[in-house]
Amino acid sequence: MDSKGKGRVAIVTGGGSGIGKAAALALLADGWHVALAGRRQDALDAAAAEANAGDRALGVPTDVTDPAAVEALFATTVKKFGRVDLVFNNAGMGLGGAALEDIAIEDWKRVVDTNLNGMFYCIREAFRVMKSQSPKGGRIINNGSISAHAPRPGSIAYTATKHAVTGLTKTASLDGRKHDIAVGQIDIGNALTDLAARMAKGVPQANGEIAVEPLMDVSIVGQSILYMANLPLEANVLFHTVMATKMPFVGRG
Repeated sequence: MDSKGKGRVAIVTGGGSGIGKAAALALLADGWHVALAGRRQDALDAAAAEANAGDRALGVPTDVTDPAAVEALFATTVKKFGRVDLVFNNAGMGLGGAALEDIAIEDWKRVVDTNLNGMFYCIREAFRVMKSQSPKGGRIINNGSISAHAPRPGSIAYTATKHAVTGLTKTASLDGRKHDIAVGQIDIGNALTDLAARMAKGVPQANGEIAVEPLMDVSIVGQSILYMANLPLEANVLFHTVMATKMPFVGRG
């Protein structure tokens, strides 16, 4: 069976590790051309090498909080591959378990700038490219997280921005219709990455207890992204939740 993604082009932010890397590897294995964006060239190069996809993988150092860097990312991708069919807006950060009253204003702004502003910059540039290319259109998938629905203790900056991502998704989905741009959101719970590994040792719960939480293989998220990416543009998964089956989400709190 031929790869559905053969010849198509994706940009994955935060592509050097974790969920972004898993998504990039899944897309590359399916025949996509992928620009992996992130802060560290060495991590991007390592992920691209792991895919063993030759010149279909391109590492582009990018700080998504810098609008000019985002514009350069898209320009570099178009120059290399000719167009952009998919953007996975995955780059993000949190502050760990910081107490609300102790959060420095600079740290709050850093999370907002990465998770919210950076995602908007990528959506804006995706619209500019996708509406003007031929054939026009494309797909944008935003990483919302389970925290787009329900918070963990001590996560106000991360949770606030992930709730805001839902607003970005809904509005961009509406505004994208006339340009054949489908916009959806993936909300991920407890994928095993370096950042989530602490859950296997126990993390604070809403009732004040510390509990070990189940995790799922991060490659499952990559397959979910691939499913959404390979839909025809006449169909859209607006919201997709993929989570470790037994994690505390349904009934959280």
